[in-house]
Amino acid sequence: MKTIPLTPVDYVFTGVGSQPITFVFYFSKRIHAHALKKSLNEALDVFPLLRSQLNRKSEKDYEYALMEDGYMFDVVESDLPFEDSRKATDYIAPVHSLEGHPLTKIQLTQTPNGSLLGVSISHALVDGFSYFYFMVSWASICRGDSFFKPYLDRDVVLSQLKTKAGIIESDKLYSDCGLFYKDQSRKSLDGFPDIERFLISDETMGQHIEKGKQDLGVSLTKNDVITALLWKKYIPMWNSDPGNPMTFLTCPFDFRRVMPGFPPNYFGCPLCFTAASVDLEHLEVSTVEDLAVLIRQSVKMIKNDFVSNSLSTLENFRLQNGLTAMGKVHLRHPQQGMIITNLTRMPLKDIDFGCGPPAHFLAYVEVHSSAAILPAASGVEILVVNPPRIEP
Repeated sequence: MKTIPLTPVDYVFTGVGSQPITFVFYFSKRIHAHALKKSLNEALDVFPLLRSQLNRKSEKDYEYALMEDGYMFDVVESDLPFEDSRKATDYIAPVHSLEGHPLTKIQLTQTPNGSLLGVSISHALVDGFSYFYFMVSWASICRGDSFFKPYLDRDVVLSQLKTKAGIIESDKLYSDCGLFYKDQSRKSLDGFPDIERFLISDETMGQHIEKGKQDLGVSLTKNDVITALLWKKYIPMWNSDPGNPMTFLTCPFDFRRVMPGFPPNYFGCPLCFTAASVDLEHLEVSTVEDLAVLIRQSVKMIKNDFVSNSLSTLENFRLQNGLTAMGKVHLRHPQQGMIITNLTRMPLKDIDFGCGPPAHFLAYVEVHSSAAILPAASGVEILVVNPPRIEP
């Protein structure tokens, strides 16, 4: 049985409460199930990691065990027509990144008004870029078109690691990796999450970008503005620890863009994290533009040395504390934090299995106190998962 090592950041997305990447794509024409399964087998030969399951090597290490039946694929018939008010979980059960579980689940649902393709992949295997890289490549194979083959060798990441002296404490995990180590373990969602969806228009984002130029003399991006708007709106509402005035905004960052010589077609989860912070009082009185500058400054810190140091700190932390401790590593501060992921670059028009691109999609988000930025006409759609309400 062939095995592949995990990279340090992969471990952050294993265990209970680790967020899978899950979408359901609606096609107004029915997809031919046999052709889809045939092309999937070909695609998995090129992307073999998606056939893997986690195998525990020791109390400190997993490995990906590649096996022929290491994934799930189902075809179901439904008498109910698709409606965009449905939930992604109506069409796919999200994967759990646990030992011995499939890390990839795919379900084709045939309905009276078209097909729905649900695909859930462990975040330990893929980031957003790799998820859609696979989807577009699979669709190309199904159509008989050429595609760019992935780079699969983990040594390009593992070669960055360096041994660190001393004990890695929680403050080091935050300063080097933008991550939080807390006593409480991560949890899976209980029941249906409290989700909000709303639009932020291009006009609104443009106004804040222009204000940043005029008032502060800085060039902000749309992502800077969106994350600042969400930080300012939600953290004061969610703050569950009035004795701790600090608030944190976590941004995942794809380090393919900053590592010299790093293959752009790397298939995996090459993420690092940065967390901007400000105390609650200043958060409430700061302008959106002020907060956007803090976010921009935080992201600008991510360069080659930052990434290598972050990966090495994560690796040494796990080797010192074991797999159990990784379940207490949080992507965002559990009480005063929020994590925001930008998914606006989804190449939906290229996910064409021969019957046209998706007419609609549903997204699944599992992490409390998080938001996803999704593409929308004349702006972006925001999907926010509120934390559980604490009754007085």
